Amino acid sequence: MYGSKTERILRIGLAFSFLYPAVSAWFNPFAWIGYFPAFLINFAGSNDILLLHVFRISEIVIGLWLIFGRKIFLPSCAAALYLLAIVVLNLNQMDVIFRDISILMIAIALAFSNRPTVTSNKTSTEVPQ
Repeated sequence: MYGSKTERILRIGLAFSFLYPAVSAWFNPFAWIGYFPAFLINFAGSNDILLLHVFRISEIVIGLWLIFGRKIFLPSCAAALYLLAIVVLNLNQMDVIFRDISILMIAIALAFSNRPTVTSNKTSTEVPQ
């Protein structure tokens, strides 16, 4: 695993918040399907469990990438988008999802601390004054 000790702790914590529900949804999908907004459940129709498992696989990818991967900017951004969507689409369940806002801040912090740097190959022709 790459990064400072602090970053590794944040990465493991963020990854856990993605890996636990993914594993739990495998064993008890009906405990998790209720967190999908109604429009997604209606869109999925009778394939709601398939929707849950596709989402679960994406959570596992994000979680493992956060733990073992490099270029943490991408999974951190994906995690932040997932968490933002969860919070916004489930505001009526704030008593349950309030911790997701804190986890969202961890994802944003990791994204900012691992954002790609842009370097310019241009040489300056200006003379400093």
